[in-house]
Order: sequence, then structure tokens, then C-alpha cells
Amino acid sequence: MDLRDYLRVLRTRWVLIAACALVTIAIAALITVRATPQYASSARMFVSTQGSTDDAQANQGGQFSLQRVKSYADLLTGQEIARRVVEDLKLDESPSALASQISASSKLDTVILTITVTDPDPARARMLADGVAKVFVAYVAELETPPGKDEATIKATVVDPASKASSPISPQPVRNIGLGLILGLLLGAGAAVLRETLDTTIKSSRQLEELVPAPILGAISYDSAAVDTPLITSLDTYAPRAESFRVLRTNLQFIDPDAHHKVFVVTSSLPGEGKTTTAANLALALAEGGEKVVLVEGDLRRPKVAEYLRLESSVGLTTVLIGKLVLEDAIQSTASEGLAVLTSGSTPPNPAELLKSSSMAAVIASLREAYDIVLIDAPPLLPVTDGALLAAQADGALLVVRHGKTTTDQVTLAVERLEAVGAAPVGVIFNMTPAKSRDGYGYGYGYGYAPEPSTSRNDPNADTVI
Repeated sequence: MDLRDYLRVLRTRWVLIAACALVTIAIAALITVRATPQYASSARMFVSTQGSTDDAQANQGGQFSLQRVKSYADLLTGQEIARRVVEDLKLDESPSALASQISASSKLDTVILTITVTDPDPARARMLADGVAKVFVAYVAELETPPGKDEATIKATVVDPASKASSPISPQPVRNIGLGLILGLLLGAGAAVLRETLDTTIKSSRQLEELVPAPILGAISYDSAAVDTPLITSLDTYAPRAESFRVLRTNLQFIDPDAHHKVFVVTSSLPGEGKTTTAANLALALAEGGEKVVLVEGDLRRPKVAEYLRLESSVGLTTVLIGKLVLEDAIQSTASEGLAVLTSGSTPPNPAELLKSSSMAAVIASLREAYDIVLIDAPPLLPVTDGALLAAQADGALLVVRHGKTTTDQVTLAVERLEAVGAAPVGVIFNMTPAKSRDGYGYGYGYGYAPEPSTSRNDPNADTVI
């Protein structure tokens, strides 16, 4: 994935990213609300040497104090200081619990030592800070008094007693929510990229070009009204979906342009990819363009063509294959001039045997002679072998791939099924693409380009077009 791919993922998966951000913000807000406020009180001490009257000795004493301050900061958070404070103040808590409340720090190259104690009670935090400072002053004097001497070489002096805190140092709502937002955005972006990486469905023309050794003839944009109006004859002349099939019709003419009679199988990898409506609408578009077309309902298991075109389904292909009716009598005309349909007929118990029979080959040969283009609506390739058998007897297969549903593995297996019987896809139809292309290949935009409404020349409110 390059940078553009990452930006596309963030743009298309923004709902997931926003959901992760909202969840982490909610968790941060809940933690903030339920957290016990903590108050901090600090006392400052000055560490110095004693008995330094000479300048050189004073300088050495200062360096010695600097070295000692670093050790003192570590001692303040230890168990011994906490134990002495507990005993001195007669506290109920354990030394280890008190030690976790104490922190110490010193500024670089200074002998100033700062003690900070946190507690839910600001008054108690102040009392503990003063208690720690008092105990530590005595502890330093004890540590730094040489054996046999009465005076310590280094002493700690409290210069700023602890003060009562007016506001808690934690929780910090703004900081917590801000961190929750940043964490949520990072988690959301990571989840979006991971989901995109694991998602193997076809979402771009570039993926199809890498999987199928055939050109993309066109893309049919998604139309929510297609469930109620599956055929383009029910749409406005300039509807985007109708225009998509005209583009498909034009591109189909470039496949084997020298041949005058062509046979194509329209199939897909799995059911539900829109192969039947694609076949029916492509046949209508070809007939509209002046071609003499016959649409054969080769899906003998789940026939739908007769239902869409409102034709008789009891007599058709199976009737001809078993010799009960001649081909010419089984073909039905439609309201569209130039389009004839051979429906499936009665559903047989052995569809594959009928489709690979010599009778089926004879039907295809007769239709090839009589029509400019023969379109066969075949079953999907992966569940059954019917589609591959029909493709082997045709000039090639038009593979319908549904955007966002068909996976790369399914397309690969479908191509392998075709190649196994000596057939091959001659074109790909990208179905149900978004209204706006996501990969910049120019497919599936669904803009439409209808004439502008006419206005009267005498209408003073009419816009002037230059």
C-alpha cells in the first residue's frame, strides 16, 4: 500500500475511526469521573556543608552537597523515611503505602531538594509533606555525623514549608480526554488499515486487472431502485444505469470485431452478483443499438430471465433439448425490437448433462447463424459446472464481479474453472460500483448527462445560456 492507499482507507473507513475515537473518549471521561482527586503539597530544603570558612573548602563543600542531593532524592522515596514518618505521626497506613505517595526532585546543579506528597485530602497532604521534611532533616543529620563527632558535615534545612493545595493535580479532564482522542484516532486508523488488509473483496478496477486476463468492459453503478426496476427499459432514457449499459454495449463491440456472429456467456463466481439482470439489460442495450440479439436462459437451476421480461417460462430451452419442440417455435419475442428470448423451460433433474449434450451444441450453432449476438445467462461458476460447460461452447465468458462482495480468491477460482475447460473470460463487468469511483479508473461514476430542460424564449425569468 502506498500513501494514496492509506488516505483512501482513512477516507472510506472514517466511521470505524470515529467510533474508536468516541469509545476511547468515553472511557477516558469515565475514568476521569470515577477517579479520586489527588492533592499535592511540596516542601523545599536546602542542603549545605558546615564549617567551610575558606573559599577552596567552601567550593569543595558545594560540590560535595551537589553529589549528596542526588542520593537524598532517592532516599526520600525509600522505606526507611516512610517508616519513621509513620511512627512519628502515628499513622494507620503502612510504610510502603506512604512511600508510594512521596516523590522527590532536585534541579540540575542546585542543592535545592523538593519533597512532594500526594493525598486525597489536601490538609493531610500538607501534614505529611511537613512530616517527611522534618524526619528527613533529622535523618540527614544522623547519616552525615561522623563517628565520635557531635556535628554533621552536611545538613538539610527546610526553606519552604509545605502549603495547602487549593486544587487537585489529578485527574486532569482536558488532558485525559485529549489523550483519549489521540489514542482513539490511532487505534481507529490501525483498525481501519488492518481491516482493509484482511478484506479481500474486490473494490477497485486495479485489483480486477491483476486477477483476470481480460479487459474491464465497463462498470454498472449501484442503484437502490434496481430491486424494484431491474430493467433499463423502465428507466429514464438518460438514467446513469442505462448509460452504463450503453457504454458496455460499445466496449463489447471491440471484442473480436471481425466476427459477425458472436456467442457470449454471462456468468459470475457466486450467486447474488447480478449476472442475470446484467445479461438481460445488456441484451436490451444491444437490441436498442440495432443488433439482432437472442438472450438464452442457460441457468436451468434458478431461472429468472422469464420473470424479469414477463415471458412464458414453461416452454423453452429444455423443451427443445429433449426434442418436444423445434427451436424456432420455442423462441419468444419481446417488446424491444431486435431482441428475442429463449427461456429455460421446465427445470430438469440433470442440468449439466443437458447443457453438455450435442443437442445444446446444435442449439448454439443454430442461434449463432440466425442472430448477430447470442447472450447466454449461465449459472455461477463456483457452485456448479454448468457455467463452465456453456462457456466452452461459446466465444468466451463475460465475468460479472460485484463490488465489495466478490473476493479475490473467488475471482481467481472462477478464471481457473473457465481455463480448465478450454474457455476464457473475454471481458469483465464490474457490477454495483459506488456512485463515485474510488480508484480513479473512470468506472461507476453514475453522473448522468441528460439534456437541460427547455425554456421559452419569451420567458423573462429564463436563464441565458452562452
